[in-house]
Amino acid sequence: MSEQLKIYCKNTEQYFDIAGGETLMQIASRLNLGFEPICARVNNKTENMGFAVYTPKQVEFLDSFTSSGQRTYIRSLCMVLYRAVCAICPQARLRISHSISRGYYCRLTTPGLEVDGALVDALRAEMRRIIDADLPFERKERLSADVESIFRQEGLDSKALLLETNRKLYWTYYTLDGVADSYYGTLAPSTGMLRVFDLVPYKEGFLLMGPDKADPSRPATPLAQDKMYRAFTEHLEFNAILGVRNVGELNLAVQQKRCAEIVNVAEALHNKYIARIADEISERYARGGARIVLIAGPSSSGKTTTTKRLAIQLMTNLLKPQMISLDDYFVDRQHTPRDESGDYDYESLYALDLEQFNTDLNDILAGKEVAMPTYNFQTGSREYKGNTVKLEPGSILLIEGIHGLNPELTSHIPEDSKFRLYVSALTTLAIDDHNWVPTTDNRLLRRIVRDSKYRGTSAEQTIRRWPSVRRGEEKWIFPFQENADAMFNSSLIFELGVIKNYAEDVLSRVPRDVPEFGEAYRLRKFLSYFTQIPEANIPSTSLLREFLGGSSFHY
Repeated sequence: MSEQLKIYCKNTEQYFDIAGGETLMQIASRLNLGFEPICARVNNKTENMGFAVYTPKQVEFLDSFTSSGQRTYIRSLCMVLYRAVCAICPQARLRISHSISRGYYCRLTTPGLEVDGALVDALRAEMRRIIDADLPFERKERLSADVESIFRQEGLDSKALLLETNRKLYWTYYTLDGVADSYYGTLAPSTGMLRVFDLVPYKEGFLLMGPDKADPSRPATPLAQDKMYRAFTEHLEFNAILGVRNVGELNLAVQQKRCAEIVNVAEALHNKYIARIADEISERYARGGARIVLIAGPSSSGKTTTTKRLAIQLMTNLLKPQMISLDDYFVDRQHTPRDESGDYDYESLYALDLEQFNTDLNDILAGKEVAMPTYNFQTGSREYKGNTVKLEPGSILLIEGIHGLNPELTSHIPEDSKFRLYVSALTTLAIDDHNWVPTTDNRLLRRIVRDSKYRGTSAEQTIRRWPSVRRGEEKWIFPFQENADAMFNSSLIFELGVIKNYAEDVLSRVPRDVPEFGEAYRLRKFLSYFTQIPEANIPSTSLLREFLGGSSFHY
């Protein structure tokens, strides 16, 4: 081995001599890692295990329990599923739409094909055969025109259109047991690493289940999310009518100068859904209920703009909205719970003074005038500045906060007085038939742009903080989604083409020598699929203006 060529392995915190051209898989086989890596970070960028090393690198080998490893595992399972579909029902068109119910919703869209338990069993058995055979995922890079031709021959029209509208010279794809496919990121070395999975019949299709996060030795079990499913389905139908179901079709629409049409129709859809929710609230109010509207959702879901637009619609129904912020009910800082890192955990339900909050709400519902607190974030204490709330005839309370759907938040408030609204960016635009746009990535990009523009926070800092935000959401928000009386999908079909204009520049500033570079690079690669969309046609009342600026609302 050459003494001149070394890698630094972060797993062992040691330098190792390597021969030029060795793959990560070959290097890993000589190290005592204690686990089987599914991918690796090379100079903080995720690479597949077939990556060949020719110059000194920093390498961190990753198992399937890391965030990058989990994504690699699921992508690889998707290609195994595609290969199984080709074998069992070769005329079918597989669409992997979005994550839901702890899995990934899949449909076979060939007319006349019934997706029943027997078909799902056959697909599962074929996937098991492919996995037991330990077949390699072979990574290839060819001229885009040649890859487009391969995809068209296989009937992968959404992928071919993405290549046609993306105009890159070369494209990366994978082959598995005679079929070709492409994925947004790395795949595993071989199918034998994917032994934990399941297929479960679900609605008109089935769920692809990966390992359970709590016990990776067994597949996750589905969680009932009927309301979430309906919210997704409504938008998928809208996408089909608009003729923009995937990024290739969106890019084509931009080239055809349909941007204004798409923006106007998508914004009209938001108006329609918010008006429909306002009508439902008003009807309940007229029957003596729904005096309090609790509006919840994860970070960067657009709760604030949704609340303001809902207030306008309620006013058109002759109601008088009054706002209360949950943030003003934070306990004094010294009483704030701490997270596992020892930092103040403002996302915990118990960072709020639940007793005072419920007392004040009950007094307001009883017709009393109540002094409202203001939380001083500089001193970390609650103050009273003379602000009061009193419900007059026709008044209704709007309360925005991440805990709105948690029953414990309003445990002392009569149930018939409450209307719960869940807001999230349930992204229904696909990259192509086998690659969905993760809702989490959509929200993260919104937050990166907003934090950079208005909070002086770099993309590096936002990305570093994001795992903690996600853990808080998993604990305090997502378990209560199905408690909602209504769900509002705040995603806009055109938004990533607009966000691209801002996010690429911010992400490009993340230094290469920090761990966050890999995530920034992944997001930049994702955005590279989109043709830029100008923001000129986006109205000042658009939810997207909460993140881009130029809103007519005051935040």
